[in-house]
Amino acid sequence: MTWNPTVGCTKISPGCKHCYAEVMSERLKAMGTPGYENGFELRLLENRLEDPLSRKKPTVYFVNSMSDLFHEDIPFEFIDKVFATIRRAHWHTFQILTKRADRLAAYFHGKKAPENAWLGVSVEDQKYGLPRIDFLRQVNATVRFLSVEPLLEELGSIDLTDIHWVIVGGESGSRARPMKAEWAESVQLQCEEQNVAFFFKQWGGWGADGKRRAKKHNGRQLKGRTFDEMPTGVHL
Repeated sequence: MTWNPTVGCTKISPGCKHCYAEVMSERLKAMGTPGYENGFELRLLENRLEDPLSRKKPTVYFVNSMSDLFHEDIPFEFIDKVFATIRRAHWHTFQILTKRADRLAAYFHGKKAPENAWLGVSVEDQKYGLPRIDFLRQVNATVRFLSVEPLLEELGSIDLTDIHWVIVGGESGSRARPMKAEWAESVQLQCEEQNVAFFFKQWGGWGADGKRRAKKHNGRQLKGRTFDEMPTGVHL
C-alpha cells in the first residue's frame, strides 16, 4: 500500500523528466480528490500522519509515492512526525525512496532509522544518481536500497558497500526512454559479485529487443530468468 503524508514535488534530475506522480496529481485534481486541490504543488497533509496506525494487518507501505519525503521545503519537524508514526506502527514495513540523498543523510546524522524503515535513493544515471549512494551509506538503517529506475544509461562501476538491495527497471508511459539490456545486466552482475540482493522490476515501455510496446508484453525477465531477490533475512 501507499501512504502519502505529503503530496507534490519539484524536478531535480533527469529521472524526474516524465514523472508519474505529476501526471497522476493533475488527474486527481481534475477528479476533485482531497489533497490534490493544487495539483502537483507540494503540500503537507497533517491529517494523514497517523493513517497506518488504523491498519492492524502487517503491511508493506511505500511512503510518498506522490512526493519526496526529503524535499527541501519539508521541515525536519514534519519528517519527525512521519517517523514517529513509523516507530509506533512497528508491525508494518515502510519503504522510503528519495532523490534528496543529502537531506536524508543530514536528517539521520547521529541517529538510527527505525528498524521497520527501509531507506533508499534513486540512481538513474552517473552524474546525478551514483553520488546519492555515498549519502545513503552514511545512514544507519536496517535496509538500504537503490531504485535504479528508470535506468537511463550505463552506470559503470558501482560501489555497493553497505547496500542491501538493488531494484532495476525501465521507464513506463507514452514518452518512456529505452533501457538497454547491457545496462541492466551490468548492474545485476555487480550485485552478484558484491553479494547484494537484486530485483528486476520491469522492462517498461521498451522490450529487451529494443522495440517499443505495452509494458505488459515486455515481461520482467533479464538474461532469460526472473530476479526476485530480497535482502538477506528479510521476509515480506
